[in-house]
Amino acid sequence: MKYLILSVLLLTSVIYVNAQNVRFSPSGIIEFEKSINMYALIKKSTDGAEEGYMRNYLDSYKKNNPQFKILKSKLLFSPEKMLFQPVEATSNNNSFFDEPAANQPNIIHTDLKNNAVTTQKKVYEETFLVKDSLRKINWKLTSEVRTIAGYECRRANAIMLDSIYVVAFYTDKIPVSGGPESFNGLPAMILGVTLPHENVTWFATSVTDKSIPDQDFKAPAKGKPTNNKGLLETMKAALKSWGKHAQSAIKAFMI
Repeated sequence: MKYLILSVLLLTSVIYVNAQNVRFSPSGIIEFEKSINMYALIKKSTDGAEEGYMRNYLDSYKKNNPQFKILKSKLLFSPEKMLFQPVEATSNNNSFFDEPAANQPNIIHTDLKNNAVTTQKKVYEETFLVKDSLRKINWKLTSEVRTIAGYECRRANAIMLDSIYVVAFYTDKIPVSGGPESFNGLPAMILGVTLPHENVTWFATSVTDKSIPDQDFKAPAKGKPTNNKGLLETMKAALKSWGKHAQSAIKAFMI
């Protein structure tokens, strides 16, 4: 009986110590990498164009550029606010191909307490200041898990903007409902996002636990004022002559 009691006490102590070592991050900085499969994106975008010319362009691009374009971004987060902003691109891609999905046009300020989002969004040559409520995404949780940036994450799936299939991975060790770009609505922080049919992913590369001063969460203020509905209507009108290419551009800008 004495040995049994000692064993139980020892086991309890081990569990307590392990629990004490679990990292919970209420505030800090997450660094993300956006990866774009340029070969797939160019091929999809040029389907139906002049076959010989576009085949030569894609072949030339493959010879001079890597398959994946990498763009960096960072997310500042706290229990009440978030600020997502792009960092300078690390890829050496130089071409006239300027698909919106291959860029990072957004600076996004999120006020979790008031369910409000302010986005500075560059759409080609014009900049918009989009103010709206948090986007509602109907997630379906799964049992699949994977490790991202040292955190165990659980998978969730959703359809957003009516047609974009989204796979996200979130960790309950960061108890803030947010993520890269406008992805949100899961029980805790999203560290990975995949858009399988759009050839784009976002994955966290590091998480730094630190207190963020309130002044660092400064919302963007430049751009033509609108909301998500207004921006969508503006783009549909401006791109109505683009045919099928308008749809892919609009989806990329609305994410």
